[in-house]
Amino acid sequence: MSREQQLVELVATDGTASGSATVEDAHRAPGRLHRAFSVLLFDPDGRVLLQQRAAVKTRFALRWANACCGHPGPGEPVVVAAARRLDEELGVSASLEEVGVYLYQAADPDSGRVEFEYDHVLVGAYAGPVRPDPAEVAETDWVLPAELEERLRRFPDFYAPWLAGVLDAWRSSQR
Repeated sequence: MSREQQLVELVATDGTASGSATVEDAHRAPGRLHRAFSVLLFDPDGRVLLQQRAAVKTRFALRWANACCGHPGPGEPVVVAAARRLDEELGVSASLEEVGVYLYQAADPDSGRVEFEYDHVLVGAYAGPVRPDPAEVAETDWVLPAELEERLRRFPDFYAPWLAGVLDAWRSSQR
């Protein structure tokens, strides 16, 4: 089954499950609010791992984003789904901790698809090689958070529209 035909969990704005839809249907304009996750991985030097999304991605292709993103299936624990996607996309494993939730909606000007997500932000530590799947990831880069914030300010269109909010959720958890 293609990723676009897999089921995602639809939710209310408070995160309460309200049904399911295919990935494709949930991302068709105007978008349907659904559960998602975004993973931030940090190395021992405090750098955050970025990935440039592969050209074949149906939403925000070739934009830089956090280590990985995805959708748990209906009823699937977010941490379990996130660990699976880390392995599938980057060939890594890490202990993950949820640090917040970020609700956002963004339309991809290139594909017309819409992200409307109740996004669980997960953080983990990782040291070791990254083995990206080229069908998922074009490139990776490790960058200090302050440098990333400057890049986001100067070149916002190079980055996935959720990245700034994901970083804000992480920063809020540090206070």
